[in-house]
Amino acid sequence: MEHTAPTMTRPATPDPAQDRTGRTMPKRLAALLHVVRVLLGHGRRLIETVPERAANVEFATLAAVWGTYSLTTILARLQRGILRAMALERYLLARAAKGREIAFVCYKDPRDRTPAKPAAESSEGEPLAEAPGGRAKPADPGHDERVAKRPAFDPDDLRIPTPEELDAEVRRRTFGRTILSICMDLAVIPGFCTGTFWNQVFDTLNNYGGSFTTLFQIREHRETSFQKERDKKPDTWDFAWRHPAPEMVRQVLGYMIGEVPILDPFDPLLATAPP
Repeated sequence: MEHTAPTMTRPATPDPAQDRTGRTMPKRLAALLHVVRVLLGHGRRLIETVPERAANVEFATLAAVWGTYSLTTILARLQRGILRAMALERYLLARAAKGREIAFVCYKDPRDRTPAKPAAESSEGEPLAEAPGGRAKPADPGHDERVAKRPAFDPDDLRIPTPEELDAEVRRRTFGRTILSICMDLAVIPGFCTGTFWNQVFDTLNNYGGSFTTLFQIREHRETSFQKERDKKPDTWDFAWRHPAPEMVRQVLGYMIGEVPILDPFDPLLATAPP
């Protein structure tokens, strides 16, 4: 009798927006959570590897995105970007647990790319426009005026907000503005990403109130600052740090952002803190 070897098949890849019990995560929220977790994983890898890579001449490719060779500045920005991504992750997980979808941000005028102010939320976490009465919440009497006057994101300010401040910030600001801040702190630019992942970042900024004008202004400002630093270091001037090829990015980072797979978004072990 002829025996046939059993056929080995790989299990189907699970839907990242659905857990093992069939519970479905809202589609747009799942897509945003994916972007956040790729950025968070990238930031954590950077903060572990930057100190040992900083002495390499190729590090200029990465340092230029922060606008400086200063490790103190770079590590402060990395820490802030990671903490902000963790705060956004906590917020999204809390919404996912309730099955609440996220909404696109509408602009007041198609010619004005300034995003509309995000809707305030009630104490139950519902947008006030959907809550009974729909009135804006009164101002917090204990709010620090200096914080109120500080720009929403100043790339030169190295202050690291407290976890409580970051949790309040991600509830108050549009998701696009938060993602923009994270990208600038974690050195995320199109040339460092796979095409697929940068398209996801682009859609996030475009759909949730991120400003591409701000993105390009910060990038230009940092390149100018970085060039001034390099002018004082004649031994580094001949290295081409602008527009790196993917091979150079992989040499500096070890990967293109977006190449590392993301695990099940419902896995409780991935949560950075209770929502």
